[in-house]
Amino acid sequence: MSGCWMLVLHSHLPFVKHPEFDYFLEEHWLYEAISETYLPLLMNMKKLEEEGVPFRITVSVTPPLADMLSDTMLMQRFEKYLDRLIELANKEKERTAHDRTQNRVAWMYLERFERLKEFYTGFLGRSVLNGYRYFMNKGSLEIITCGFTHGFLPLMNGDNAVRAQIELAVKSHEKKFGTPPKGIWLPECAYYAGLEKILSDYGIRYFFVDTHGVLYSKPRPRYGVYAPVYTSNGVAAFGRDYYSSKQVWSSKEGYPGDTCYRDFYRDIGYDLDAEYIAPYISPDGTRVFTGMKYHKITGSSEHKEIYEPEAAKSKTAEHAAHFVAEREKQIKELNGVMDRKPLVVSPYDAELFGHWWFEGPDFLANVFREIDKNPEITAVTPMEYLAEFPTNQMVEVNPSSWGDKGYYDVWLNNGNEWIYRHLHFMADAMVSLARKHSSTKEDFINRALNQMTRELFLAQSSDWAFLMTTETATEYSTRRTKEHIHNFLRLRELVDNRDFDYDFLTKLETKNSIFPEIDFRVYA
Repeated sequence: MSGCWMLVLHSHLPFVKHPEFDYFLEEHWLYEAISETYLPLLMNMKKLEEEGVPFRITVSVTPPLADMLSDTMLMQRFEKYLDRLIELANKEKERTAHDRTQNRVAWMYLERFERLKEFYTGFLGRSVLNGYRYFMNKGSLEIITCGFTHGFLPLMNGDNAVRAQIELAVKSHEKKFGTPPKGIWLPECAYYAGLEKILSDYGIRYFFVDTHGVLYSKPRPRYGVYAPVYTSNGVAAFGRDYYSSKQVWSSKEGYPGDTCYRDFYRDIGYDLDAEYIAPYISPDGTRVFTGMKYHKITGSSEHKEIYEPEAAKSKTAEHAAHFVAEREKQIKELNGVMDRKPLVVSPYDAELFGHWWFEGPDFLANVFREIDKNPEITAVTPMEYLAEFPTNQMVEVNPSSWGDKGYYDVWLNNGNEWIYRHLHFMADAMVSLARKHSSTKEDFINRALNQMTRELFLAQSSDWAFLMTTETATEYSTRRTKEHIHNFLRLRELVDNRDFDYDFLTKLETKNSIFPEIDFRVYA
């Protein structure tokens, strides 16, 4: 008896759009993710297709990310970003001409950036989502949704707020991909008892939880995390496999820490002369990552040797072979105690592959090449596994998340607890206003209430609470949260006083433009 492996990639970024500035640092989160993760992954999928190597990947594309990838202004800025990378790589090709080792790396970047642009403007038709749709229609990708703005569902006040997050997520997904989602990546893998009832109401068939979410279920799951379990209403929960996650995630034992791989932190945006690098960093002179890095990890000391692309590429094949061999060992051990095909579920943040771990997309492509040669392992998607094994144990899934310590304290602690009284007040106010004005035909009232709904959703994003806890972009995340709260309260004041300030409203509609089809009656 063989077994199954399931790769799940969670693709998410918070909605960041600042048309009021020509350059905004946090917008580069998106541009880096596209050029370093989404495009390389899609390019490797195309290579696998051309080689005749089958693959199956489950990918969440969150509504904020999908909206940014569909935003004309942001995508125009992304092309300019890509053009600057090509310009910089051309300059680097000349600057490093005297150093053969570095020059090889500069040429690698130039060729890479040019291929990215060709793939983006050619095969993808200037739309990353076109790539996801292409492989979805081929049956290689199973695309799932997430909370509408990645709101942390267990900390919302009541079913109305949670239902709104799920309802608009489903509508957004259907608009972007032409079909309603069958699965969901719960924001931060955060589950609470009873959530499955809401998921079921919107046609969601399955979700994912961290290992302890399944292992601590009641009754104890017969197969551990190596088969899905059903909640009381038949919605399936898939649990994360600890071992395959550790091999990739662990900073000490994981593959990305290999000394051959590219060092993330040594970037020419910080290393080179300020005057030379000025056109490619922040206009105010703030040093930022350019994406061009010449060094490999080498070791734990400050000394870093020059990166060798071919050696790193070979290492991805070696690591992929090891990864698949380890899954085969797991499956053979599980075959001895299970009466069905074991399932190993490996979920990761998509941005690990390419952004944090430069060689990650090549590693994944090599994993599928290895699986294609291995008769013991089949790559599957959730719906494929549920179709083959429709009968599963019913349990009460344990409340949990995949954050530090496994529960909710990353998103509720002394550093960020202040946000929730505002979020709860705004959600309650939105319910009252939606019911009061549900039949309105007044243009300003309708648009203002729709924008209030956007401001609430954007304030609910779990990213802001997370960044406050990790003290990463703390100032920006705090400012964003306060900005959305202020916008909501100002719009409410305008609605209550019938003060039709169209200039203020239009400004917000242009900037915080997530899901233009939004309807405030989702809260009614």
